[in-house]
Amino acid sequence: MTERLPSTEHVDGKTVDIDRVDTATRVRLLIESQHGAVDAALAAADAIAQAVDAVAAALRAGGRVIVLGAGSSGRLAVLDASELPPTFGFPSERYEGRIAGGDGALRRSIEGAEDDIGAGAACVADAGPSDVVIGLSASGSAAFVRGALVAARANGALTIALVNASDTPLSREADIAIEAVTAAEPIAGSTRMRAGTAQKIVLNTISTAAMIALGKTYRNRMVDVVASNAKLRARALRLVTELAGNVDAAAVLEAAGGRVKTAVVMARRNVGRDAAERLLDDAGGRLAELMDES
Repeated sequence: MTERLPSTEHVDGKTVDIDRVDTATRVRLLIESQHGAVDAALAAADAIAQAVDAVAAALRAGGRVIVLGAGSSGRLAVLDASELPPTFGFPSERYEGRIAGGDGALRRSIEGAEDDIGAGAACVADAGPSDVVIGLSASGSAAFVRGALVAARANGALTIALVNASDTPLSREADIAIEAVTAAEPIAGSTRMRAGTAQKIVLNTISTAAMIALGKTYRNRMVDVVASNAKLRARALRLVTELAGNVDAAAVLEAAGGRVKTAVVMARRNVGRDAAERLLDDAGGRLAELMDES
């Protein structure tokens, strides 16, 4: 019986002559191929919404999210998780990215890491019933990721599969399956391209939508930003100026310990830092509730 290849291994008829065309045509072909990534993510929107609700519920209850993969998928998992602390002030230990082969695999390929099902299980040995584990695999067949999801589910964690083909082994192992089907790559089998773009879109959407649900934004403002460099400090000052009214934004932000939401509440409610933080705690961290009431 012939093995059924995942669609990520198929040959794209639009790019079969990509090595024979001029550079400008080649560039356009590669860029145009990425349209399929957006379409694939949109087609999976309902499953993505399920994942967002599950992630937000787990985080709201004090649990963690572990996102993992091998190769390009693992690098994207680590990238997305690593950007949440500065963007939303979210603790890094509660939303972690992990990659087959460990951190060394972020910079160089570690052969065989994708095929180690035992390493996948060991990678999530700390996951439990309060946690969510998201496993990425373009083809949906990476043994490392399957091992991780099976072990995590056995430990009581909620599991989510993000794949780029339909009806994959990984999809069948997960509580929630996100199948962002990207089909053939412009370079056959090179899933760092269209599939990788779709994975990044989905990961960004899950983490950002979950942070919004947790009150980490006010409307579309990044009000839990951690002002860790000059650009972010300037953004924090702009936010206080925009949201707090006619105040000395720099002084209020300093008094608030650099926390934008605290500074805004201090200014709008004319209270000190401790009182502002209590008000935010009572509001579940949602600045909107305090802005609407003032």
